[in-house]
Parts: sequence; C-alpha cells; structure tokens
Amino acid sequence: MFFMYLDIDLTSAVIKAVKELYGADVEEKMVQVGPTKKEYEGHFTLVVFPLLKISKKSPEATAEEIGQYLTANTSIVERYNVVKGFLNLVVSDAMWIRDLNYINENEHYGEKQQTQESPTVMIEYSSPNTNKPLHLGHVRNNLLGWSLAKIMEANGNKVVKTNIVNDRGIHICKSMLAWQKWGNGVTPESAGKKGDHLVGDFYVEFDKHYREECKQLQAQYEKEGMDAEAAATKAKDEAPLIKEAHSMLVKWEQGDKEVRDLWTKMNSWVYAGFDETYKALGVGFDKIYYESNTYLVGKKKVEEGLEKGLFFRKDDGSVWADLTNDGLDQKLLIRSDGTSVYMTQDIGTASMRFNDYPIDKMIYVVGNEQNYHFQVLSILLDRLGFEWGKDLVHFSYGMVELPNGKMKSREGTVVDADDLIDVMISDAKKISEEAGKFQDMDEAERNEIARNVGLGALKYFILKVDARKNMLFNPEESIDFNGNTGPFIQYTYARIRSILRKAAEQNIAIPSSLSENLSLNEKERELILKLESYRDVVAQAGRDYSPSVIANYCYELTKEFNQFYHDYSILGADTLQEKEIRLVLAQNVAKVIRNGLDLLGIEVPERM
Repeated sequence: MFFMYLDIDLTSAVIKAVKELYGADVEEKMVQVGPTKKEYEGHFTLVVFPLLKISKKSPEATAEEIGQYLTANTSIVERYNVVKGFLNLVVSDAMWIRDLNYINENEHYGEKQQTQESPTVMIEYSSPNTNKPLHLGHVRNNLLGWSLAKIMEANGNKVVKTNIVNDRGIHICKSMLAWQKWGNGVTPESAGKKGDHLVGDFYVEFDKHYREECKQLQAQYEKEGMDAEAAATKAKDEAPLIKEAHSMLVKWEQGDKEVRDLWTKMNSWVYAGFDETYKALGVGFDKIYYESNTYLVGKKKVEEGLEKGLFFRKDDGSVWADLTNDGLDQKLLIRSDGTSVYMTQDIGTASMRFNDYPIDKMIYVVGNEQNYHFQVLSILLDRLGFEWGKDLVHFSYGMVELPNGKMKSREGTVVDADDLIDVMISDAKKISEEAGKFQDMDEAERNEIARNVGLGALKYFILKVDARKNMLFNPEESIDFNGNTGPFIQYTYARIRSILRKAAEQNIAIPSSLSENLSLNEKERELILKLESYRDVVAQAGRDYSPSVIANYCYELTKEFNQFYHDYSILGADTLQEKEIRLVLAQNVAKVIRNGLDLLGIEVPERM
C-alpha cells in the first residue's frame, strides 16, 4: 500500500505545472503518481506518457520540464531524476516533517468522525442457538463482527451492533425434553456449571438416546424387508423421542404454559452463560433480537406478501416464493402445519430492525454455508419493499478448525469457546513467565497482562486471515513473541512505551510540533510514509469489509519500527534534535499500533 497526503499535493502541483508549461487543463485521472521502484532514487514517480498529447514533446523532455517546474515552484520536491518516461521525485524533508506533525496532532489520525449526516450501518453477528454453548466457530464470528463494527465506525458511520438469538425451534425442544426426562431438577447452581454448558449437555444427552432409538428401529424395519437407506430415513422420523420433541414444539407455538415456563427458565440459564463468554471475549451488542419474537412478524409479512401476489400457497397450505425469474428455485416460507422456517424469521427480524433504526446498510456476519440463504433473503426483502434489501451485505466467512486432537470440547466434536479462552490465557501466562517477562510485577498485573496477551494472540491470529478463507487456528503458533502474531505487536508497543517513560525520566520533553528545517534519514522517511498510509488502510478495510487489512498493516508497521530501532538509537541519538524526531516518531508508531489493534478488539499492555 502506498498512499499519502503528499500524493494529493503532488497531483495538484502537476496539474498546475501542465497548465503553466503547456497552457492546458488536465484531468486528475491522467496524473499517475505512485511509489518509486527501489532501484531508483525517489519517493514518488510520475508517469508522463498520458501527458505527451498535451506537451507534444518526447517523454524525456516532458519529464524534465515538469521536474524543473516542481523543483523551482513548490516546496514539495527537493530534486528529481528522469528515467525514460518516468519522473522520479525526491520529497523534501520539510514536507515529511509537516506530515509527521499532522499525524502527531491527531489522536485518532486516519479515522473519520461521525456527523449528523453519517449513514447508519447495522451489523449482525454471533447468532447463537440456546441449546448449546458458544464454540470456536462463534469465536471467529464474534471477533469478525466486533472488528467490522469498529472499522465501520472509524470510517465515519453510525453503527448498530446487533444479535439475533435462535431461541426457538426443534433444537431447543430437544434440550428441554432431555432435561425433563433425565435432569432430575438439576440447575446451573446445583451442578456448579455455566448455564449454557448445562443445557448443551442435555442436547447431547437427547442425541445419544435418539441415535439409540433410531438404531433399534432401523434394525426392526430392515428385518421387515426394507432396504438400509429407507429404513434409516423412516427410523429418524418415527423414533418416539423426535416425535415427542415435535409435539413439544407445537405446544410451544400454541403458548402451552408448562412448556413456555420451562423454555423461559432454561433460556435464562443460557443467556447468563453467553454473557460471561461475550464479556471474556470483549464483545457486545447495542440491541439483541430473539426469534421467538421475530418469527410472528415474519409470518405476518409473508401473509401480506401472499395477499399482494408476491408469494403463492400450495394445496397443502404451505407458502412459497417463486424465484425462478431470478435464476433460483422455489423457496418455502411457511410449512403446511403453519410453522415458520429460518427465512420467515429473518424477514421478521429485518422488519423489526427497519422499524427500530434508520438503516442505510445491513451487514450479516454469517458463515459461507449460508451464501444461498442470503442471496434469497436479499431478493425477498427487496420484493417486500425494504430499501436496503437489494444491497444487503452477507459478510461470508470460512470455517475455522484446530489441529486434530487438540482441545476437544466437552461434546467431543467442537471446541468450546470458554475452554479456548481459558487455555489461551493460561498458556500466555506460562510462556511469559518462562520468558522472564513478569519480573517485578505483582500477581494482579501478571494476570491482566496474561489476559491481554492470550486474547490478543487469539484475536490477531484469527483476524489476520482473509475472512473468506477456511483457516487452521494453532494456539501454540499464535502465542509467539516473534513473527506475525498479536504478542509480537503488543510487545513492540510496550517497548515503545518503555522508551517514552525513560525519556520522561531523563527530562527529555517530546515536542508537540517539530521544526520543518530539520533533516531526516531515509529510515525516518520510510517510517513516516508507513504511518501516513494508515489513513488509506482504514478506508480500504471499510470498503472491503476486511479486518485482515488492519491486522497485517499493524504487523508491517511493527516490523518497520523494529528495523528502525535496530539501526538507530532513540535515547542515545547524537543530538537533541535527533532524539526529539525519533521520540515523536516512536510516540506515533505506538499510537497507530494502539488504534489499529483497537479496531481488532485487541488491548495493549503498557509493559510486558
């Protein structure tokens, strides 16, 4: 990435030069300014070929004349060289210092402020089911959603963070039925367990007994002459447990008091558990919606669509949308027994949200297995008249897995989020102690740093990967104080803060503004250039909905600073002016690292 305010200044100066030299107005898009190749001297290169029709001169002569004009008439260019049709420009130190001063003045450099006219962006993430605890897939979802919200805010949007809880349906009834049959009145308090884990245990218990029933029925049907595949299908439908669960779902939809009371009680256990996990992850929401409320609104919107001829009813009473003109198939919206499907619920949720907030853009953070679902939802919402329906964004992300055999959850199939968080923090503490990073710290500070480093490692490792890709999360690789990891970046931040504290102890005041008469070395210019580009990195992350752009920029900036620090002493510089320049640089590298990591939901410790 190579973007600066200087490129804007240079473009304006070139437009003025062409006007002065050749008496012609030139469009901004014809002024091609980019980074100079490493083998040539210069910071920016102007490609002069698009300007030859105006100059009516050779590439070399045109470049020479523009170079002479910029050197003589602006304070931007110190000197230049011409290589065929390319004008390589060396930017003056005064301009570099001016840009550094601007960055230094702005605590949130590169981020845009919200205004009254800012669009409202709603971001949905998490979307858990109340029949089991959050797992590794939810961790990636929540981290992506939270970071995306921070990035959209940094791009000047009003952001509403929202969650839709899947608190109804057959999966919920399975846990409830299992608790009734085998729970013996157990509660989270009596079991000494988080509520979401306890309810999840009963979901697993249901599945265990259900599979056993299916196995016995399949054997019976095969004995009666059915083939294995048909017998297995029939067994799944006819097993007494699944029939009981379906009966419970019908009672729930009919408002049966006993079923509803049990549902309310068990869901309250789950919500308390979820809240603990969200707090540990450092994520939250502005508004939580519940499918138990939204599905009725969805059914109503579908009935309205049916009356308007947008949908059709089949002979069995089910309601469908015909999407064949959109290149898709027919989509079920209400079953023949009157119960709703996920699509109906999403329509209802969208309707409630649109009434609650002036939504300009809606972003759904949902895994890529739901790509087709959101393609259909977009068409249906647009058909129903939601202004943002056609342009809704499905922030589609890939699967995340751990190396085989590591950190198996209580269920033995997925990785529990709470287990993962605990292991990351304990591993961070152990590694930090072994590396001698906890000297002269009390237990409270050690625990806080271990929490920061453990969660920073987890969040960074997940967010540095392009969200669209499947990924393998390796806990051991993530907690490394070298390489492209969260702890490496956090450690560099803490190192800079230590340098700044030592400067204060030596009574070296860091100036709020540097004189533009100072001289810089090339490494200092490169570091200013890297700081400058943060503005465009934030903008790109917002355009592309990409936390990984921020993550990898933070790593590149950290590498650049460490190389600079290796080559040049800060507090041991030869002159006070050199110390001041380097302290201002270090101070702003720390600031941008802190702000960048904050967009990823990562905290930075003041010392490590």
